[in-house]
Amino acid sequence: MPNADPRLVDQAIQWMIKLRFNTADDASTAAFEQWLHTSAAHELAWQRVATMNDDFTQLPAHVSRHALNGARQRISRREGLKLLGLFAGAAGLTWLGRDYTPLPALMADYRTATGERRWVALNDGSKVQLNSASAIDITLNTERRLVNLLQGEVLVNTGADTRPFWVHTRDGYLRTLGTRLLVREEPQGTLLAVQQGTVAVYAGSHDASARQLINPGEQVLFNRSGIRPSPTHGLDPWAWSDGVISAHNMRLDDFLAELSRYRNGLLRCSEAVAGLRVSGTYQLEDTDQVLKLVAQSLSINVTYRSRYWVTVSARV
Repeated sequence: MPNADPRLVDQAIQWMIKLRFNTADDASTAAFEQWLHTSAAHELAWQRVATMNDDFTQLPAHVSRHALNGARQRISRREGLKLLGLFAGAAGLTWLGRDYTPLPALMADYRTATGERRWVALNDGSKVQLNSASAIDITLNTERRLVNLLQGEVLVNTGADTRPFWVHTRDGYLRTLGTRLLVREEPQGTLLAVQQGTVAVYAGSHDASARQLINPGEQVLFNRSGIRPSPTHGLDPWAWSDGVISAHNMRLDDFLAELSRYRNGLLRCSEAVAGLRVSGTYQLEDTDQVLKLVAQSLSINVTYRSRYWVTVSARV
């Protein structure tokens, strides 16, 4: 992709903030479309921002307030970069050659792009599968086996090696042996689901007093404040490993938020249809086809204002 005008990329970042966090309305949509179609350079800047492995769950509160309140103060480039969440918590991007470069993903031992899934076989016999827009570092030595989740989601099969296997996230540590587990970053903390074996969760640190054992079939959410059961909201958390999204009586807005992890740009849902329920299993290889099938089953509209700007709404 050719380089985009840095000034327009900054504008595109601010539009991304506004569109992610403001309630959809005709005025904001019209203003964005006018900006987008002003010139090919505007469209290129939007595509540049939309095709990043964006994760807005770590948006700093003061940046969010600037966007939501329409503040006159211009959001700085660094704040805008933090918004994109590509520094996995203490985030940021670096301006290099008139491009935004997601340093953690680029510097990680293993990574995936948006929509990509990848298996990694480790030399201890373990296997790790990365979900869409994920990144990990691996440490294997005589003392420990460690997966450091930098961003996104992983599924881990720890293999038969007798050394303890650790997974580190921004919210703490997991210690396991002979286990199949899933670990995912969420806005409220880290999601852990266990399919085989037992996993010890150390919320925030290695402190043994913070340890809690999670058994097969259990699913929890933990952060530095503690550990609690995590509802599924109707989503099968393991299905992505087989290349599908599987929902049972799931709210449409929750379903679309999950689907948006596998496509670039914005996928929005109007309040009028947000509470509709979705059930079924859909192939992730073609998210546009998923939207088509859901629209047919629920009798709703899917409007493509551009490849990177899609709105789901009620049929008139």
